[in-house]
Amino acid sequence: MNADETTNHLFVVYLGGDPAPGRLSEDHEVVVVVAPDVKQARVAARLKWKGTSRPHVDAVQTLDVIDGFLVKLQPTERSDSSEIDVTYEPTEGWADG
Repeated sequence: MNADETTNHLFVVYLGGDPAPGRLSEDHEVVVVVAPDVKQARVAARLKWKGTSRPHVDAVQTLDVIDGFLVKLQPTERSDSSEIDVTYEPTEGWADG
């Protein structure tokens, strides 16, 4: 096991920023980062902000267990995941499966 596997963790970070022109509320984004600790996760997340204003961090969560599955980081040659599902799903019937 190399040092990257034992010192880095997966974090999900909820970012906020000033409203875009003509908007009444803040813009928000959720980003996922790998970092050794929460402080550095906050820095890495801000670098992923796509808004036009300066971002702030609203929340940070370590992702080490999800739905009973252990999350383990493993180095790879790939830089990022490529699949994104942007299928709109209306709220009606969401509990029906």
